[in-house]
Amino acid sequence: MGLAAAGWSHYGILNAIVGFMDEDTDFPPGDGPSSGISVTLTAGTLHAIRERVGKRGVSAYLEKAAQRQIERENLDELIAGFEEVHGPADPEAVAAKRARLTGGAPGAGAAA
Repeated sequence: MGLAAAGWSHYGILNAIVGFMDEDTDFPPGDGPSSGISVTLTAGTLHAIRERVGKRGVSAYLEKAAQRQIERENLDELIAGFEEVHGPADPEAVAAKRARLTGGAPGAGAAA
């Protein structure tokens, strides 16, 4: 027997579901309900985004950009924690492994 058949209205079901998803609920980046907020961007930045995605794609573009930034910050924190325990990585070893992974000479594929 479904909830509606048990006497629950659609409104009551929705309120019960939303009641479990308050602002204290933790969702990983990219998950959970959408929340509308106001964001201020410079005219040039907004113009560049709209050129890439159009007027209707700005929110999705900003969502993806925020997710990438969070991933980068999480990675920075992970590296900092590793270096705190093990010390900094040996630059020569990193260059050699990068060359092995990219199939090129040391320094190939290094980000500027």
